[in-house]
Amino acid sequence: MSDSISQLLAVARSGLMAQQENVDLISANLANINTIGYQASRLNFQEMLVNSTLGGTRSQSTQLTAQSGPLQQTGQPLDLAVQGDGYFAVKLPNGQTGYTRNGHWQTDASGQLVSAAGYPLVWQGQLPSSPQAVHVNPDGTVMAEQNNTWSQVGQIQLSHFANSAALVDGGHNVLLVSPASGLATSGTPGSAGFGQLSSAVLEGSNVDMANELTQMTLAQRSYSLSLQAFQQTDQMLSLAIQLRQ
Repeated sequence: MSDSISQLLAVARSGLMAQQENVDLISANLANINTIGYQASRLNFQEMLVNSTLGGTRSQSTQLTAQSGPLQQTGQPLDLAVQGDGYFAVKLPNGQTGYTRNGHWQTDASGQLVSAAGYPLVWQGQLPSSPQAVHVNPDGTVMAEQNNTWSQVGQIQLSHFANSAALVDGGHNVLLVSPASGLATSGTPGSAGFGQLSSAVLEGSNVDMANELTQMTLAQRSYSLSLQAFQQTDQMLSLAIQLRQ
């Protein structure tokens, strides 16, 4: 097999693999168009060089889109939305800390605030048993009413990253730190660099269906072109082998 034909096959193969990964990512975005607090991702590609010659392309990294999703009024006091920058921190079963924009919180049997997946919210405080009412202020202070008296029972902080676009998917709408994202910095909602909290509101997915469908069409066309290039190169190889026999 000549080096040139081998290189052509490698280039076409890399294009197929990269666009298949792109299609999978776009499909995941579309599947989460109604997921609370979901942030769409896009794939970054990188050209590969072999002996100073183009050797194909590969996926380099996955990048989160930063814009906020639409706000949805729920009327539930433990539903929280971040208006601006910041993530809620949750404790995962393996002991790691995960981060999410999904502010749909519930109380478990022990009175902890937990996500829909059962991950405890990392916050400073404790809800009293059977409060008359609960309210979360824009600065994250948690208020509870008992015996017709309101008192502060805790404080919710947000987490900020130097490069939040580099956070990686940890499953269940939870993100994990990566070397490129940097470590989390915690702060009070509304302070410098942190968004405020809105109570009885949830942030919807920021997936733009029209854009995702456009990107899906482009990815499928690129996949088709790479497939044609691979098939034609394979035919050239077969012909070359026949001529040598």
